[in-house]
Amino acid sequence: MPAALRFLVLLAAGSLLAACGFQLRGSYSFPFESLYLSVADHSVIGAQLRRSIKASNPNLLVATASEAQVIFVPGAEYRDRVILTVAGTGRVSELRLRYLFPYRLTDNKGRDVVPPGSVELVRDLTYDDSQVLAKQQEESLLWRDMELDLVQQLMRRLAAAKPVFVDAGT
Repeated sequence: MPAALRFLVLLAAGSLLAACGFQLRGSYSFPFESLYLSVADHSVIGAQLRRSIKASNPNLLVATASEAQVIFVPGAEYRDRVILTVAGTGRVSELRLRYLFPYRLTDNKGRDVVPPGSVELVRDLTYDDSQVLAKQQEESLLWRDMELDLVQQLMRRLAAAKPVFVDAGT
């Protein structure tokens, strides 16, 4: 392919990407000055969320809740595996994986900064008894993918938060 034609193809591809609104994900800007993650150190979600926040804004995380403007408090996460369809032989043929992660953003006095929220993720997968090991591996990969998706959704929600103080007593 001649160099001029290659250049035109690249220029056309770049123009199409720009026209559709595509842009690389940049760093997030958060509407608060300091954040404390009230998440266990051994938590997969907590570790990934810390890593993502530090990559975006290294000075945002603080070591204690008392010095934070906003505290991220996770609720009890819920993972569920539901049978969707059963074949005529009575064997499972489709499963649904559901991951629910509630959270709150509070100030250091315990008042909600934004209304409590939750992230719910759902993935469906086919199931085959003759391929048990492969399907178990696929399921574990889906759970890991859901964890990564959860962290990205939490990052977007933290960046989009509009702090409003809500009286926790009502």
